[in-house]
Amino acid sequence: MTLENTAVLVDAGYLSEISKHFGNGKYLKVDIVKLCKYLAIKTGLWMNEIYYYTAPPFQGTPPTEGEVKFKAGYDTFISKLSKHPEITIREGRVQKLDGNFTQKGVDTLLVMDLMTIATSKKYRSVVLLACDTDFVPVIKKLTAEDNIRIILYYYTDKIRKSKFSMSNELLNVCKEKVLLTRDYFDRNLQQSD
Repeated sequence: MTLENTAVLVDAGYLSEISKHFGNGKYLKVDIVKLCKYLAIKTGLWMNEIYYYTAPPFQGTPPTEGEVKFKAGYDTFISKLSKHPEITIREGRVQKLDGNFTQKGVDTLLVMDLMTIATSKKYRSVVLLACDTDFVPVIKKLTAEDNIRIILYYYTDKIRKSKFSMSNELLNVCKEKVLLTRDYFDRNLQQSD
């Protein structure tokens, strides 16, 4: 039996928050490629490509010593990740307003890639690890008009207004969804160099 090819689209900020949650406040070291292959296989698919959506850490003008160190760690991680031929890294940016940091452009990049996948007809199925309600209109279009199968991987603590509260609209538009558990991370903790 040959598995159908697919792309796995990962919101790195969301994945990071989930790994920190399952790590009880410490980020779990996850092999992104192994995790994405596992997510695809669990739904009867074969992972061909990974789109990894992230943003470099904020750098002030001039950057602080901590910001420089954090950016150096990020650059090392991205450099290692980009050596995998199946990974495409999409970077937005981080904005600082009133001491709060917000990613900008990441969701737009993800939507653009979903639309490109649909128009190219490269894949009939997509695995999505994300939680933003902004994806609802594009998912509706892809499933209804383009007949693209979207499999949503997500985590929720079922607490209203928590960082893991999920939009019912997103859950309803995705006909196939899988609740992530710590087991998904335990199987993929060995981070390769």
